[in-house]
Amino acid sequence: MNYLFQNRITLLLSVMLLAAFSSGCSTSPVKLANEGFETVRPAYVSPPPPQQGAIFQSGYGLALYEDIRAHQVGDILTIILSENTNASKKASTSTKKDTSLEMANPTLLGGALSFSLPRPFGNSLKNRSLETSVSSAAAFDGEGDSAQSNSLTGNVTVTVAEVLPNGNLIVQGQKRMTINQGEEFVRFSGIVRPADINPDNTVLSGKVANARIAYVGEGMLADANSQGWLGRFFNGKWWPF
Repeated sequence: MNYLFQNRITLLLSVMLLAAFSSGCSTSPVKLANEGFETVRPAYVSPPPPQQGAIFQSGYGLALYEDIRAHQVGDILTIILSENTNASKKASTSTKKDTSLEMANPTLLGGALSFSLPRPFGNSLKNRSLETSVSSAAAFDGEGDSAQSNSLTGNVTVTVAEVLPNGNLIVQGQKRMTINQGEEFVRFSGIVRPADINPDNTVLSGKVANARIAYVGEGMLADANSQGWLGRFFNGKWWPF
């Protein structure tokens, strides 16, 4: 019996240890991939050979009234980050239920009804009446409250990665800053409508569709500010207690 119990304890500890390692691997700080935020450069086109003696030369024109706003692949566009979100939720539930049932012993031909049970129940169950009384009570009270607030301001300059058939621009890019022994990344991607671009070639982040904004850090400071894998296991969903 002791041998079987020890085997079960050993198996349970092995499963918990395996879950701890797998949880540590799955919840470790993820290095955000650069996919979707790379700088896009336009395709290089060789200029045509110069033609001497002509007033106009193809490929060397000067556009005096050209719009400086981004409109083709590789153009630069500045995103003004102005993100403020506030969310709150509150829920409350309360239920109560009481049930009571009483039935008096009926009478038949002027006498109260009674019954008795044969052995082996004994004489203690003899001359029992039909009087019945049942009561029950149940109550539930639950309450939840949640609030969240986020704010991000600044700017990041991105490039046009693709021009959609309807003229909208897919933009993406990142800003990388090295501070002491860590690195900070501001990454942005989304879809911009040309009509929302200001004359100074900027656009508000609130007017960007399908926006992806990431403000993350890597390095010694970010690692020191992260919980260890064993602590994440005991605070994660895999820990049964």
